[in-house]
This record gives sequence, structure tokens and C-alpha cells, in this order.
Amino acid sequence: MNGKSPGGFGRFIGIDLHKHYLVVGGVNAEQEVVLPPRRVNLENWLKWAEANLKPSDAVVLEATTNAWEIYDQVLPLVGRAVVANPVQVKWIASARVKTDRVDVGRLASLLAAGLVPEVWVPPVEVREPRLAQRDRLRSLLAHRRRLVKMQAMIRNRLHSMVHRHNLTLPKGEVFSREHRSWWLGLEISRTENLRIRQDLATLDHLEPQIAEIDTELNRLSTCIPRAEQVPYLLQLPGFGLITTMTLLAAIGDITRFESARKLVGYSGLGAGVHASGQTHHSGRITKQGRAELRWALVEAAWVAVTTHAHWKHEFERLSRRMSPKKAIVAVAHKLLVVVWHVLAKRTADTEANPEMVASKLIGWSGRLGEEGRGGLTTRQYVRYHLMKLKLGDDLKAVRQGRTTRLLASPEEVLALRPELRSVR
Repeated sequence: MNGKSPGGFGRFIGIDLHKHYLVVGGVNAEQEVVLPPRRVNLENWLKWAEANLKPSDAVVLEATTNAWEIYDQVLPLVGRAVVANPVQVKWIASARVKTDRVDVGRLASLLAAGLVPEVWVPPVEVREPRLAQRDRLRSLLAHRRRLVKMQAMIRNRLHSMVHRHNLTLPKGEVFSREHRSWWLGLEISRTENLRIRQDLATLDHLEPQIAEIDTELNRLSTCIPRAEQVPYLLQLPGFGLITTMTLLAAIGDITRFESARKLVGYSGLGAGVHASGQTHHSGRITKQGRAELRWALVEAAWVAVTTHAHWKHEFERLSRRMSPKKAIVAVAHKLLVVVWHVLAKRTADTEANPEMVASKLIGWSGRLGEEGRGGLTTRQYVRYHLMKLKLGDDLKAVRQGRTTRLLASPEEVLALRPELRSVR
């Protein structure tokens, strides 16, 4: 933006983007149509924009896959350019009649009225590498969720078949290869047997695909800037690597959220508010945000309330005045507030359990290999991150089942990473 007030522009122009064309139209400050909606093919767009857009124009376009390129083309031609949140635009100005011409007129009118819900547009030098990385990570995680969902559907279908025939499952991991003879030897119809064979073959196909994605996610967790962020989220109860990477992909640069409240609003975990006359009350969460972010936080919350004393107490306190489902969403909300603080301030969680954190760091380290750990051993790598978090200085070992894992001393790690002296 160039700092001009909305009232200082002669035209307020909306751009409705599509795959092969866009529709552009505009109004003035009095909401009178000054640029009737027209369709412009994308190959002719830049030439049209240079000939028709003016420095006295303000332009708005909705955030879509190709919005950034159009935004970059428009910005030097006009006085102000903004990118609108499409979900909030739909909510603010819903219409019974929906056409391209109606959409573009609605955008222009909202801009003229100063009601456009803007999204943050990073500078090009920041946006290009980071957005590309973030989008690739989001796509990979979405692909993993699809595969895991397919895996769960198949397993549920097989369990349903077993229940329908009143069969008793073998002990242990029922879908492991050692039990294949049991599945294939069931005395059922040929049709059901065919389905079982194909379902089991699909499970065999999905398992290595998901494992390959997990290996790539481990590698990506050591890349800048995520390598610096991952330990701050892994320290939180309920946060494994998948949850952590899901949050980092959804949030992006934490500095674009000036407060925890802004981040909660972005996630859709904030309560909706109704205020009219003498009536003022909050309702259900808005769900106006990234669905995978809410999903990850709710999953983390369920783990946190069963493994961590503080969050268990918080869940029990909330459950006394609301249903368990609402209580777990409230815990997820509180966890997201903690996420903002630990990422924005680069600090340890005040409720962190050093031994639990060290145990999760051991698991992460073991999947990275020596190259991913930057040449450190696991015992050194775990101590390195504990020192950065300023946790567990007196923790010498971690108990994992029947095994005790020794940690390197702070002095040993300082000798290898002297830069840590500045954070102690």
C-alpha cells in the first residue's frame, strides 16, 4: 500500500480472477459504476492494465492461486492494491445471485466502503522463496493426509466385515503380514474374499508411500527456517513431527501475527461474537481459517490432556462447565496461544517437562541421521536443543521404557558449538 486513504481515490476497481480470464469493474466513492464489468483474457491482461489503470485507482482482488502474479503487475500501476480474504468476503457480502459481474461489483463496492478483509502480502524478496517452500510443504502434508485417510477407510472396512461375520481377530497387529494367511483363509464369499485381497494389497502399497513421505518430512524439518522452529513446537505436549510440520506449514512466518489473538483468529479457533443493541454474547468457534491447523491442534490437545498434568487439570476444569468436545477445543485454543509465544519469543514453554522434551528430541534425532544432525551424535544433538531452549541443565539421562539414554554434558556440546555461549 502507498498510505493513501480510501477516500483519496477516483475509482475503486475489483478484479475477479479465473483460470484463463479475469473480470474487472469499478465504482467511485459514491458507489456509482464508473467501469462497467468486462472480461479480459489473461494473455491480454497486462496490456489492458497498462492502458486503463491509473495511479488514482484503488484495486482489490481475491486471494487465489494466481493472485500474487496479478497483484505484482497491478501494484506499480495504481495508487493502492489489496488482496482480499475470499472466505470473509463471501461472509460479509453474500448474494443470492452469483455471477462474475456480480462478484466483481461486490469487490469494488466493499473496497469503496472500506470493508475489504485484507490478507497480508509479503514482499517479493520474502514471498518467493518462503511461499514456495511453504506451499510445497502444505501440498506434501495434504497428500499424506489423503493417504492416511485412505488407509483408515480400508482398515475400518475390514473391521466392519469381521464384525458382520462375528469373527475373532488374531492377536497383535491384525493387518501385519504375519496374519495374511488368516485373512485370506476366511470362509466367506468369493466376492468378499476378492475385496479383502485388494484391500490388503492397497494397504501394502500405502504403507511404504506414507513412510517415504515421513522420511522427506524429517529431512525438511532440518531445513532453514524450520530447523530453528521445530524444537520450540516439539517441546509442547501432544506435538510430534507431523503436527509440528503441519502447524509450521499453515502459519508460515510467525511475525505476521502481531499477537496470539491474531493467530487464533487466523486458525478459526476464536469464538464468534454477536453484538446488537443490549445483546452481546460469544458463540461457537468461527472455523474461518485453515482446517488442517484446527485439526492438528485438536489432535495435539487430546494427547496433551492424557499425558501432561497441567493440561489434564485444565481439561478437567473446563469439562465441569462444558461438554468434553467443547473443552478439548478450548484446550486447543490455549495451546495455540502457547504456540505463538514460544515461536514469536523463541522461548521454552513455562509448563515444559524437560524429560518429556528430551525424549521427543531423541526420537526426532534418531530419524535424522548424522547428516541431519549436523555431525552431532544423538546425545549431543538433544543436549544442543535443550540448551537452546534453556531446559534441563541438570538432566543427565532419559528413561525410555526399559532403556536409559545418557545425554551429553553442556560442556561437551559447548566445545563443539561455542556459539551457544551467547544464549546461555
